[in-house]
Amino acid sequence: MRTRTLGSTGPAVSTLGLGAMGMSGAYGEADRAESIATVHAALEAGVTLIDTGDFYGAGHNELLLAEALRGRARDTYALSVKFGMLLRPGGGFGGNDARPEAVKNFLTHSLTRLGTDHVDIYRPARLDPAVPIEETVGAIKELVDAGYVRHIGLSEVDAATIRRAHAVHPIADLQIEYSVISRAVEADVLPTLRELGIGLTAYGVLGRGLISGHWTAGRAAGPGDSRAFGPRFASGNVEHNLALVAELRRVAETKGCTVAQLVIAWVAAQGEDIVPLVGARTRERLAEALPAAELRLTADDLAAIEKAVPPGAALGDRYPAAFMAGLGVGN
Repeated sequence: MRTRTLGSTGPAVSTLGLGAMGMSGAYGEADRAESIATVHAALEAGVTLIDTGDFYGAGHNELLLAEALRGRARDTYALSVKFGMLLRPGGGFGGNDARPEAVKNFLTHSLTRLGTDHVDIYRPARLDPAVPIEETVGAIKELVDAGYVRHIGLSEVDAATIRRAHAVHPIADLQIEYSVISRAVEADVLPTLRELGIGLTAYGVLGRGLISGHWTAGRAAGPGDSRAFGPRFASGNVEHNLALVAELRRVAETKGCTVAQLVIAWVAAQGEDIVPLVGARTRERLAEALPAAELRLTADDLAAIEKAVPPGAALGDRYPAAFMAGLGVGN
């Protein structure tokens, strides 16, 4: 697999990254053995970027990755870790904490759970409105200077915040949702990243499965599946959104690929400074996604996709209202 460099200061990583959140219950129960086998299959296929968060499964995800990565040479993969989202017993989020003392505490726990002496990219999961971004980035900079962190990233912030953070220490990449149905990043954020030489790691490239080609009308999210609360999956919205997927399927058929491969390749085609994260939690889904790294879309292909799904065509916000309020950009 070919590589891309995250910004002007970040690491060289595989064209596609592996997002591990779904392996820790975000979309319902996951199989531990299959999750570990999927991580192994990704590494063997040349995937080097693995993304997690210390709050995924309340630490479960980091422990899972530690098991999956045990015995692997540390320089053969890069770990991207998000921190700061607070959890409550029994479920639910309790806000964000990006105070300098909390940053160092969170990292200490992550290093232990992951069984490593450093994190390749460390980032606050969301902006903490009570803490200036300069203080948070300054704390991570101290961890960079001490060797515990290699690069600093951001997640789901606006252009102004990116500039403020980058003035404290070079930012390697911004992690943000970006897909053919979520394009708010294109207006101000993406131009700012390119001006400053910052990369983008795109999550949600399959719209949490909505535009994977595998979601069907009338399908109900199972127990523990966060999509049960997703506005784009709600009755009245999902039918409209699946009609967009039907249009994408027609384009995919002309390319001889699946819908999932088409929409992953669309994100990758938006620039060499963008790395799509594929949230596969089974080897089957990973095997489907990987060929997207080699799928080349022509100008005509891109125009056909744009016609099938114009900007703003999807119905429903990408998160429930309570979560949308904490994002730097919209849909």
